[in-house]
Amino acid sequence: MLQYLKYYLPLFLLVYLLITFVLPSIRVYKKTGINPVTFGKSDNAHDYIGTIMKVLTGLLVIAVLLFSLSANTYIYLNPIPFLQKDWLQYTGLFIIHASLIWIVIAQYHMKQSWRIGIDEKNRTELITNGFFSLSRNPIFLGMILSTIGIFLIIPDTVTFFVAATSYIVIQIQIRLEEEFLIKQHGTVYTEYKRTVRRLL
Repeated sequence: MLQYLKYYLPLFLLVYLLITFVLPSIRVYKKTGINPVTFGKSDNAHDYIGTIMKVLTGLLVIAVLLFSLSANTYIYLNPIPFLQKDWLQYTGLFIIHASLIWIVIAQYHMKQSWRIGIDEKNRTELITNGFFSLSRNPIFLGMILSTIGIFLIIPDTVTFFVAATSYIVIQIQIRLEEEFLIKQHGTVYTEYKRTVRRLL
C-alpha cells in the first residue's frame, strides 16, 4: 500500500490541480474572455486569502513530494504514527477521489459563473440548481474534504496544518463571498441562503 501511494499520490495531486483549477480557468476564459482568477496582489482581505491559499497548496505539494521521495525525507514532516493505519489510508483515498468527482460536477453546474475568488467587475449568474441545491458552496466543501483525505493518507504535522488552516481560510472566504452576493443578487440570494446550508 505504502509503496503504491508513493507513486500514485503525486500523480493524483497533479491531476487534481489541473482538473479543478487549470482546465476550468482555461475553459471559462476561452468561452467568455474573462479571467476567472480574481485574486490580486493588493493588501485587502480578499487578496490576502488568495495568497494564503497559494501557500497552503504549496505546502501540500511539498508534503506529498517528501512522502514520495523517501522515509528519510518524510520524517522531517513529523509523521503521526498512531494514524498510520491501512483503513485510514483507504478512507482517505475514497475521500479524495469522491471529492474530486464532486468538485468537477459542481464546476459543471456553475458553467461560466465559476471563479477563483470574488469577481467584482463582471456580474455572474447565481447558480442554485444541481449540487448548489444541496450546498451553497459545494466546491469549497470538496476542497475541505480533499485536504482531510490527504491528511488521512499521509498524517503528519504539515498535512494537518494544511487541512485545519484551509478549513478556517475557506470559512472566511465563504463569508466574504456571501456579503458580495447579497449586494449583487439581493433578496434572491437572501432567500437562497435561508433555504440551503452553507456547506452541507
